[in-house]
Amino acid sequence: MGELVAGVDSSTQSCKVVVRDAESGELVRSGRAAHPDGTEVDPKHWWAALQQALDEAGGLADVAAVSVAGQQHGMVCLDETGEVVRPALLWNDTRSAPAATALVEELGAQAWADATGTVPVASITVTKLRWLAENEPANAARTAAVCLPHDWLTWQLAGNGALDALVTDRSDASGTGYFDASSGEYRRDLLRLGLGRDDVVLPRVLGPTESVEGPGLRLGPGAGDNAGAALGLGAGDDVVVSLGTSGVVSARGERQGSDPTGTIAGFADATGAFLPLVVTLNAARVLDAAARLLGVDHAELSRLALSAPPGAEGLTLVPYLEGERTPNLPHSTGAIHGMTLANATPANLARAAIEGMLSGQKAGVDALAAVGVHAHEIMLIGGAARSEAVRRIAPGVFGVPVVVPEPGEYVADGAARQAAWVLAGGSEPPAWEAGGTPERYEAALTAGLEDRYREAAEKYLPR
Repeated sequence: MGELVAGVDSSTQSCKVVVRDAESGELVRSGRAAHPDGTEVDPKHWWAALQQALDEAGGLADVAAVSVAGQQHGMVCLDETGEVVRPALLWNDTRSAPAATALVEELGAQAWADATGTVPVASITVTKLRWLAENEPANAARTAAVCLPHDWLTWQLAGNGALDALVTDRSDASGTGYFDASSGEYRRDLLRLGLGRDDVVLPRVLGPTESVEGPGLRLGPGAGDNAGAALGLGAGDDVVVSLGTSGVVSARGERQGSDPTGTIAGFADATGAFLPLVVTLNAARVLDAAARLLGVDHAELSRLALSAPPGAEGLTLVPYLEGERTPNLPHSTGAIHGMTLANATPANLARAAIEGMLSGQKAGVDALAAVGVHAHEIMLIGGAARSEAVRRIAPGVFGVPVVVPEPGEYVADGAARQAAWVLAGGSEPPAWEAGGTPERYEAALTAGLEDRYREAAEKYLPR
């Protein structure tokens, strides 16, 4: 066994740690701990969870390098002493939706897309800063530095030094709304539009193999969760659909996107390239809600769904259960369309829930195809991909074969692979062998489902 590296995934719901051999990628040990629920969280809970997960994973005493990947967009404000000003607003906190609308109106959607690759919606950090300036001016005035969840944890691991010791990476910075990944520079004029001032400290943006020194180990630049997962999967140019708390459709690209509709976010990846992606707020928890409504567990929900015919006999579920980001409808709700006495069965409702959730992701696949990123097969990951019904129904919704890798901690694995890259240097990350044999699923496109879903979803769009 050679040098060891650690990767951290500080996600919305939990903190996961993997320790791997830097050369082979072999898993040595791991740990995890839960995060509190809510759309705003005191960062001290992330730190406590990281310590618990590290303890379970055997600590860092024999680890040479660590990288932290984490949930994107969260607003962490620090005062001049480094203390947290207020609980962090997370990506899924939609109270900044009016601020997002105002920012787009002030600058124009095309100007935002050209400047940062992304048109602001409620999840983007700059909108949360506008909300803070308008609703908590005293906290905005106290703010001396703004960083993201993974930045803050890296800073803590490094010893919580001066504010100018904060670091980040291109992938996470590209989701703030005030960073241009094409030039590698912050847009402080856009920061000023959000916070009302531009004199705050922002984390230094590290390159893919740059690092800072921690106590007895090197700390990599880290990554946003989607970029971390792509690195952990070794996804290359494949289209990846991730079904976690949010749904994410992404694929590697060579240029920063510029979509004025806001459907595609032109983020960066963890290798120096780009990661255009489409995000929905509603993914795995749609299945949680359906199981709760039917009074069954997830295994029975899957069995029920597979017992119903494709298309659920005309029953269509629009899964905007927590508002929606794509399309940008933060205050919408879900609905069931086409219900009749004949099709109102538990099996059809279970199938409609899965088809509806997947149809929301199909809209993202179609959006990438419209800009030339075509899916010949789809790599399906995330908690909901563990459902047999999701795996078997997905090809009929997407219209292409679906490949499901062996379940794993892809984001933490990506962070660990980045840490190994920091140690090794070079132009490419280490070529670790993928674990297990991916499962492949094929099926014919479910006739009429896409049109039905589109017609039902369009009822929500502004007239």
